[in-house]
Amino acid sequence: QVQLVESGGGLVQPGGSLRLTCAASGFTLNDYDIGWFRQAPGKEREGVSCLTKDGSAYYEDSVKGRFTISRDNASNTVYLQMNSLKPEDTAVYYCAQPWDCYSDWRYWGQGTQVTVSS
Repeated sequence: QVQLVESGGGLVQPGGSLRLTCAASGFTLNDYDIGWFRQAPGKEREGVSCLTKDGSAYYEDSVKGRFTISRDNASNTVYLQMNSLKPEDTAVYYCAQPWDCYSDWRYWGQGTQVTVSS
């Protein structure tokens, strides 16, 4: 049974940083693509980043150069380092396993709230 449990969200000032953590279980992380999407109130789900099993990383245009996705295969953990945060980054962030990084999300966690505000 696939489980994805996110942590690390919170309230941060503009320009600040947060690191989100996703504990994955029920599958071997390095056998699958993995990523993050977010959803803000009243907005549609938006893919943020995806990391292929081969190590290629993809980012949504608005987060390029600010966010970094990584994984630790030994601990089956995925990270999203978020720097230079902006108010428009405010959303619930979900760790998710896609069918692959070019298609839809298949499994996701309960989400963690990120609020960027002064």
